[in-house]
Amino acid sequence: MNKTLKTSSFLIISFLTMTITAQSNLIDLINSYSADKRAINTFYNNRESEEYYQRSIDLYKEWDKKIDGIDFQKLTQQEKVDYLLLKNLIKKESYFLDLDYKAFKEVAYIADFTKDILPFIVERRRGKKPNAQVLAKTLTTASNSVEKEIKNISKNPFENWLMAEKASKVVESFNNALKEAYSFYFSYDPDFTWWVEKPYEKLSGQLQEYTKLLKDNYSKTSLKDDGSGIIGKPIGRDALIESLNFEFVPYTPEDMIKTAEKQFDWCKKEMIKASQELGYGNDWKAALEHVKNTYVPAGEQPQAITDLYKQSVDFIEARDLITLPEMAKETWGMIMMTPERQKVNPFFTGGWEISISYPTQDMSEDDKMMSMRGNNPNFSRATVQHELLPGHNLQFFMNARNKSYRRVFDTPFWMEGWALYWEINLWNKEFPQTPEQKLGMLFWRIHRCARIIFSLKFHLGEMTPQQCIDMLVNEVGHEYANAEAEVRRSFATSYTPPLYQMAYMTGGLQFYALKNEMLAKGWTEKQFHDRVLKENMMPIELLRSLIQELPLNKNYKTQWKFSTEFKY
Repeated sequence: MNKTLKTSSFLIISFLTMTITAQSNLIDLINSYSADKRAINTFYNNRESEEYYQRSIDLYKEWDKKIDGIDFQKLTQQEKVDYLLLKNLIKKESYFLDLDYKAFKEVAYIADFTKDILPFIVERRRGKKPNAQVLAKTLTTASNSVEKEIKNISKNPFENWLMAEKASKVVESFNNALKEAYSFYFSYDPDFTWWVEKPYEKLSGQLQEYTKLLKDNYSKTSLKDDGSGIIGKPIGRDALIESLNFEFVPYTPEDMIKTAEKQFDWCKKEMIKASQELGYGNDWKAALEHVKNTYVPAGEQPQAITDLYKQSVDFIEARDLITLPEMAKETWGMIMMTPERQKVNPFFTGGWEISISYPTQDMSEDDKMMSMRGNNPNFSRATVQHELLPGHNLQFFMNARNKSYRRVFDTPFWMEGWALYWEINLWNKEFPQTPEQKLGMLFWRIHRCARIIFSLKFHLGEMTPQQCIDMLVNEVGHEYANAEAEVRRSFATSYTPPLYQMAYMTGGLQFYALKNEMLAKGWTEKQFHDRVLKENMMPIELLRSLIQELPLNKNYKTQWKFSTEFKY
């Protein structure tokens, strides 16, 4: 391509980018949906009740009608994408609410004793003065019922531990709502305080005991803990497939496991090559042990992180791969991770600030060494840019300044996929030079492949948490404590929804395929990278449709087979 033609192409693409990134007229609609949902969740504080579920179901029906009433064909491309994003969000949240509601209905009978108390909780919202003497009697009656249930609880165990846990949450949620209503009147209303104080205190204490007993009241044939101490909730194949559809990923869980296994094998071959460079032959585990021992002494990790940050930023800017605003480079922060948080986050994390995971004085010697070895500079080389620039910190920075209304469409396939994509991109550009650096980057890449495999197999019921830990130790090379923390983070915290762990590598492959498509159309890498961050969060297939101006309809379904685009 001659210089004049190349310049003209650049100007045309720049003009189209400026035009296409125009604001959407659906912003207020999206914000209204978020506000309505927030209002319902705030007002109806007993989340495990028929009242809450019915009101939420009605909310989604109301919004389905609003969405259906929009003339899709009159929308701009930006607005069509926003329409599909909002419609998809409503469907997704409605789907998972229905699953929760179904689980609620299976155990709702255990809260029959609450039916005469619920009017008091409802009327409290408008400050209606209760008949204190009648209420005291109602609480006493409920207390007697709960006392009988506690005595006989072992005679009626739930079929499985999931039902027992749901039942426990139903009682706990009711008790919290009752406490809020009681606290509103107590001490302010003398008559209420006189009559209700003692009956309430007795019932509240019983409900706390009942909550604990219900949680453990299930059949002994139901396995809750496989011995790892990590309790997760497999969602099953049907819910996994629905979840993938909501993320616009047109593959089955089995398809994604096969893709991950191919990536896993590629990583293993590359690790053996690096091992051979180090003189360990095919013994990649021995080579990895060598790399783990390149850790810096306690107290020196913050400086090591800063040095790695500078190396990656210098590398990226020298190649003009993306715009890194000076304010972003100036204002990223750094904190030390608490020992408690390190139990579920053994490696540093990022966002507005980078949170450094490294030993504290109260840890055992074994845990100190595992933390230092697992956070050595060669391992960290792959993840500093993942957490800071151009990864999560830059994402947060740009999201706050570009189409911020789209934050409601948050998806780990965009958030984590983008950061993982940069690991792939920098590997391809030979950011790692030494075999130690290569092994460090490959360790994380193979780990992300393993995440897809073990997380999907767990939710399919094919792997237990302990088997997941063993896989990370034996097949990836994790320190045991770090592997345990990774699995706990995956299944036993609210931080990671079911598809979160597979989103890293999957999203990275999506961005990789999309970049190649845009380069084939004449874009530069910098144009592509800058455009992505100006559109904010969304499933990557819809981002592709947006920036390529692809045809869309109001019932658009996922169809982009991105994994075939990856070249090993």
